[in-house]
Amino acid sequence: MLDTNPSTDLRQQDAIDRQATLPKMEVRDLYKSFAVQGKPLLALEAINLQLYPREFVCLVGASGCGKSTLLNIVAGLAAPTSGQVLIDGKAVAGPGSDRGMVFQNYTLYPWLTVSQNIAFGLQLRNLPKAEQRERVNYYLNVVGLTQFAKAYPKQLSGGMKQRVAIARALANEPEVLLMDEPFGALDAQTKEQMQQFLLELWEQTHTTVLMITHDVEEAIFLSQRVYVMSVRPGRLKLEVPIDLPAQRDLEVKLTPKFIEIKRQVLHALRE
Repeated sequence: MLDTNPSTDLRQQDAIDRQATLPKMEVRDLYKSFAVQGKPLLALEAINLQLYPREFVCLVGASGCGKSTLLNIVAGLAAPTSGQVLIDGKAVAGPGSDRGMVFQNYTLYPWLTVSQNIAFGLQLRNLPKAEQRERVNYYLNVVGLTQFAKAYPKQLSGGMKQRVAIARALANEPEVLLMDEPFGALDAQTKEQMQQFLLELWEQTHTTVLMITHDVEEAIFLSQRVYVMSVRPGRLKLEVPIDLPAQRDLEVKLTPKFIEIKRQVLHALRE
């Protein structure tokens, strides 16, 4: 099972670890083109990025910049035109249990209970029943939904549904958790609550996370590094290290340092 002992200076230690560690995930010189009316349309150009063990990284960019396309390629749901994605040095050839995916629209099975939704991937892998029950119970507790184990998705709020989706992805204990604007469908208050929840969850599980969002504040609050994407074709135009305290609460968004980083990212997006 994953390590559940949070470190008070996890972010600082991870910054040191990256200097002596191979990337957990790497995108090398990736291009993606689509055929539009018989002509090639370049969607992604020369994408190179690294994600290190236990790191939380966000990609930000305007709608249409290719964020979701890039994430789908990393997930193995789409193929690049050229270039490659590697997990622990091995090339990605398709979907795999080494990558968990959380989408914006929950993607829960309405006919299954919360527990059954979390167990779905474990059943596909034919894990022993006892191990399935152990993992489901563990992640129900991690996301705070033990009391809703037998509830159905229609009985849950939007934030609770997304907790189930995150628990389902984590239950497979992936090497990298991929998140495609997971809080984009939530109201502002619930969204902030889920941001705080996700940050605490990451500190507890030490899962390596790559998340895309168009919300600059969300990206800065959650991550250790932010990549800024340009539009048409999508390129990585700026990498911003997030020099904020390891232990963060929502009040950090009001600090001068946070505002300074936000200004830097917004300027890059507007150029």
